[in-house]
Amino acid sequence: MIGRIAGRLDYRGTDHVLIDVRGVGYIVHVSDRTMAGLPPVGQAVALFTDLLVREDLLQLFGFPTLAEKEWHRLLMSVQGIGAKASMAILGALGADGVGRAIALGDWNAVKAAPGVGPKIAQRVVLELKNKAPAVMAMGQMPPAARGDDPAEVFEESPAATPAAIAPTTASAQAEALSALSNLGYAPSEAVRAVAEAAGALPGADTSALIRAALKLLAPKG
Repeated sequence: MIGRIAGRLDYRGTDHVLIDVRGVGYIVHVSDRTMAGLPPVGQAVALFTDLLVREDLLQLFGFPTLAEKEWHRLLMSVQGIGAKASMAILGALGADGVGRAIALGDWNAVKAAPGVGPKIAQRVVLELKNKAPAVMAMGQMPPAARGDDPAEVFEESPAATPAAIAPTTASAQAEALSALSNLGYAPSEAVRAVAEAAGALPGADTSALIRAALKLLAPKG
């Protein structure tokens, strides 16, 4: 399976791009958010990819980080969520937003994605709430497009398990989660507190997130 692709951006469509890799053009479907972050046509680009295989169709979906790719896979595991709905959710919220919405049980945020109704949004939150801490707590890792050879396609390694996947913007949240776990808090309550703190304090460093999360976890009254 193709797990990562790097080459020259040759074309932008409404929901896909064409990436030239040593003379071979790969059509890669991307979310609106990912499309907006790509460089101009003619420049080097790299994306992590997930291959959808059907009897009559092969489609590549592209993501700027491995964490977003993992969220795509998790979303696709929910009944009623296909590739189109998954990309709509990621396009509306991004990887961090999806993790925060699921951790906080905020199905209304998921419902804001085009084509996602309330029942499906509630199912996403319910089925993935126990998986959110593992994805949100992943360490820092460079995005696919940073410092890449513009003519590479990599086959996905069996070692690329969810435990090795990491969002580039979640290092402070990951460190805060680790600190709370060391203090004895359960993963579910820790991730909920960190997610709420991160939503209230965008761009906060690890220390600020820990302080804010501890306040949220403190006994009331």
